[in-house]
Amino acid sequence: MPTVLVIDDNATIVEVLAEYLRASGFTAVTAADGPAALAAAKAQRPDLALVDVMLPGIDGLELTRRFQADGIPVILVTARTEEVDRLVGLELGADDYISKPFSPREVVARVRAVLRRCERGATTSRLLRVGDLGVDPERREVRVGDEIVELTRSEFDVLAMMAAHPGRVYSRLQLLEATSGDAYEGYERTVDAHVKNIRRKLGDDPKAPRFIRTVIGVGYKVEDRG
Repeated sequence: MPTVLVIDDNATIVEVLAEYLRASGFTAVTAADGPAALAAAKAQRPDLALVDVMLPGIDGLELTRRFQADGIPVILVTARTEEVDRLVGLELGADDYISKPFSPREVVARVRAVLRRCERGATTSRLLRVGDLGVDPERREVRVGDEIVELTRSEFDVLAMMAAHPGRVYSRLQLLEATSGDAYEGYERTVDAHVKNIRRKLGDDPKAPRFIRTVIGVGYKVEDRG
């Protein structure tokens, strides 16, 4: 039974989400501030954390950074006016984000999707090589030349999906499926943030791409160097 840590200083939100999660077969652990969340994560080792951005003590962005460093998947919960925080959270490695107000059923669906993706891992074990870029799905390792590039889970899944078929153009919704397991229209900017992070870590200039090219009006592709 997967454990989900729900972190929000709004007691009503915490109660509703915990109730829905438990009714859906999850174990729900709750915290109302950053320090309590860290203590709960240390004691319970959750399978996923639902993290509100605006928290007392330690904010949600810092929690996201710490949880990602510990290998705990994170779904960031933000108000619709906190777009900058959403993008920063994705750059820190958040696996997904949900905007308030939200449907508790959607939250449960997204929790399931992220956990499925984490369990599923790569769909292929063969080494993928495109020019100087090497992607090893089995080891979940990326190299440019001989240098290892550290990517988050979601960033790796996006890159591996494209690298498996160089030259093929993927829409944002298709790439979103690689990170969440389901396509949620309206959340394509999540993919844009992941691609931006991947490019930065690969040292790829979007104006003169070596690896990832933007196909205007469609999506992205890994350049076919064969």
